[in-house]
Amino acid sequence: MIDFKPFKSTYLFLFLVLNFQVISFAQKLKPGAERTAVYLKLLKGKQVAVVANQTSVLEKKARSSSKRAFTHVVDSLLSLQIHIKKVFAPEHGFRGKADAGEIIRDGFDTKTGLPIVSLYGENKKPSAGHLKGIDVVVFDIQDVGARFYTYISSLHYVMEACAELNIPVLILDRPNPNAHYIDGPILKMKHSSFVGMHKVPIVYGMTIGEYGQMINGENWLKNGVKCDLTVIPIENYTHQTFYSLPIKPSPNLPNDISINLYPSLCFFEGTSVSVGRGTAMQFQVYGSPFLTKNAFSFKPQANEGAKYPKYKNKICFGEDLRTAERLNKLDLSFLIKAYEQNSSKAFFNSFFTKLAGTEKLQQQVENGLSEKRIRNSWRKGLSTFKKTRSKYLIYK
Repeated sequence: MIDFKPFKSTYLFLFLVLNFQVISFAQKLKPGAERTAVYLKLLKGKQVAVVANQTSVLEKKARSSSKRAFTHVVDSLLSLQIHIKKVFAPEHGFRGKADAGEIIRDGFDTKTGLPIVSLYGENKKPSAGHLKGIDVVVFDIQDVGARFYTYISSLHYVMEACAELNIPVLILDRPNPNAHYIDGPILKMKHSSFVGMHKVPIVYGMTIGEYGQMINGENWLKNGVKCDLTVIPIENYTHQTFYSLPIKPSPNLPNDISINLYPSLCFFEGTSVSVGRGTAMQFQVYGSPFLTKNAFSFKPQANEGAKYPKYKNKICFGEDLRTAERLNKLDLSFLIKAYEQNSSKAFFNSFFTKLAGTEKLQQQVENGLSEKRIRNSWRKGLSTFKKTRSKYLIYK
């Protein structure tokens, strides 16, 4: 047996060096928004509209090395003498504080005085009036790589509106924290909605810039119109690059764990089970009053991003996933387990099929199919999608 004691200090040194290299590499990653030298020339002298929310930021040098500091892309562009005429805000609003599904009203940004036009509510697609006098639209929003996360639907409608009026769209690309895998059933177009507009799996493994190129290339815009689209790529990024979001992309995705679990747990939004809205553990736990076989419990209460949470002030029994391993696939075990343990007559509701994009998944769970058999039924669709996806990749 080899005695490793004499080498301990060497191993520690190598460990520190390797980790320093990983950290240094991560610091070099630059979202498209931070590459101002590349895209500024495309905006100079133009009348600009920006599609943005609280995630649309550039990192700046902080006074304290322990604290990160950011400048919003709108403030950055204004400081660079870019003429911004208005801001379009997606679901959750410009500052990202509204509940999921809450109607966002038009208004004005208190800091800049710019008019804000909501793209969530009655006007999911910018009108010709909204775009009058606009020369170029900048789209800069952090996505999380799940089909039912509505920012890609907002992108579709922005591209479509701009294509109809011959207005170019500039996407400032950002990393996808769930780009390391592709999984789930392919959406059937008869179930198309704002939480799923395209024939893609639930987890599609593309950045929002790549996805925009696919929307264009696959002729998914109404009447086959084409958008004049430019993507400003991320520097030093691949689909396997781990990226920790510096700002939560919506009120109920507070950390990396919730973002990783989101594609698997969002199915529960179409059931009688809570995903922890109204707690500080959103999308890191699940439970209901009808899963009493579980020891873990939580009690949802109204909070920011969840004014009326499911089972408000009621004890929910379920599972705590905050220490679960990072997922590299959709995990159906949570859904199947909850369905089997449910003591109430009702479990699924009509929203579930919209989230799944197919009626088949509910039928498979109700018929007692194993996770393996369900996953096998996705294989053909995923294989076809991967071939389509490959045509639009910017990063390997």
